[in-house]
Amino acid sequence: MDLRTLGYFVAVAEELHFRRAAARLHITQPPLSRAVKQLEAELGCVLLRRSPTGVALTPAGVSLYDEARTLLAQAEQARVRVAAAAGTDTLTVGTLADSAEQVGTDLATAYRRQHPDIRIRIREADLTDPTAGLRAGLVDVALTRAPFDVAGLVTHVLRTDPMGVVLRADDVLAGRDSVTTDDLADRRWFRLPEGTDPVWRAFWSGGAEGPVVRTVHECVQQVLWNGTVGLAPSAHALPPGLAWVPLRDKAPSRLVVAWPSTGPSPLVRSFVQLAARTAQLSAGSRNVSVP
Repeated sequence: MDLRTLGYFVAVAEELHFRRAAARLHITQPPLSRAVKQLEAELGCVLLRRSPTGVALTPAGVSLYDEARTLLAQAEQARVRVAAAAGTDTLTVGTLADSAEQVGTDLATAYRRQHPDIRIRIREADLTDPTAGLRAGLVDVALTRAPFDVAGLVTHVLRTDPMGVVLRADDVLAGRDSVTTDDLADRRWFRLPEGTDPVWRAFWSGGAEGPVVRTVHECVQQVLWNGTVGLAPSAHALPPGLAWVPLRDKAPSRLVVAWPSTGPSPLVRSFVQLAARTAQLSAGSRNVSVP
């Protein structure tokens, strides 16, 4: 087993669909399918149950998924430490869900213009890590959403978005101008896994406990298939069949840039300042305040 193949398998396991996993990996579907089949042949067991609508993990697949995530995280940590020891001119940016897209392309353009010789690496985290790898030392700076435990970290708010519930479009509440948590008290809400940052986990909780999810895609699928209540900021794009309804008694979601409180490098400081500047300029403000 090599790390690339394990990464392919993890993508399929999280998307539960070969086409979506291939799109996420920026490859075509045939080599992805071949890689997973070769992995199954090497291990001598079936990892995925295929069907016309997608795939499901077998017990062996669930076991490999947990092990593969651990191995990939360890490999990434080793890469970061070796690069740091070698003094490589690289900045690793952690992102959560669509946080990078919410900042827009202006930040990337501005940073490339100011630091043309710096290589940028992007590491996307799932919903179990709101620091997007920052707490674990896997990234230098992160674009993510608050609230979460900020001990040892510094954050700067780039934008604040109202929160709402994500419902099936045919839900009786989908046509409302707004709802409250009391309106949904008897509904099942998705929940994040045990061990997730408690501040972050509490923000996304509400109503009766529903299925455990790790990714935005899993949240969306739970709403579509099971009518589970989802939460999302107003800026989050939704697929057809879903509706976003403002949640009046929910605190807003803050899009933030985060970095370690001790010894941020010049590259990190520059990234933070450019993120703050581009965010405020995109909002139409000329009174730019940067940290």
